[in-house]
Amino acid sequence: MPHLLAAAVAALALLAPGHAHRADPAGTPDCRSAPWPWGCVADCESDGRWDADTGNGHHGGLQFAPATWREFGGERYAPSAHLATAEEQIAVGRDVLRVQGWEAWPSCAKRYGLAGRAHTVEPGDTLTSVAARFRVPGGVDALYRLNEETVGPDPDRLAVGVLLALPPGSGSGRAGG
Repeated sequence: MPHLLAAAVAALALLAPGHAHRADPAGTPDCRSAPWPWGCVADCESDGRWDADTGNGHHGGLQFAPATWREFGGERYAPSAHLATAEEQIAVGRDVLRVQGWEAWPSCAKRYGLAGRAHTVEPGDTLTSVAARFRVPGGVDALYRLNEETVGPDPDRLAVGVLLALPPGSGSGRAGG
């Protein structure tokens, strides 16, 4: 009987409202094999197969078109995405995300509630430098308001690897773009 009570308490705890907003969007453990949300996008796009070459014209875990792989510098890693490591594909994916947004992976983005464009915080980034690089309308204040929940109370402390949402109208972060 104590085991049934413990199981019931555990089940109720999972249903508690405090957990509703923190539900893990990762459908399987494989989804966590790469940094969020890239493992999930790969699960959705290619069943998590970073070496996918199925003959559909797209390659790798994130299913890059050859032209996209080239345009975003993927060839510095490998001639085709399916020959690159997961980390290398994610690096190219971050560049694509900065320019094209999650719309580059439309059905998977919808599945995981990903929208718009984003920047992955790199060593040395500050909100001020990111706002300037992407010519954020409204500057650093607008960027902070949009990302306050992610950044926390101190806008001067950014954790490397965090995804910052970029507001509509921001530049691409590329020279001339």
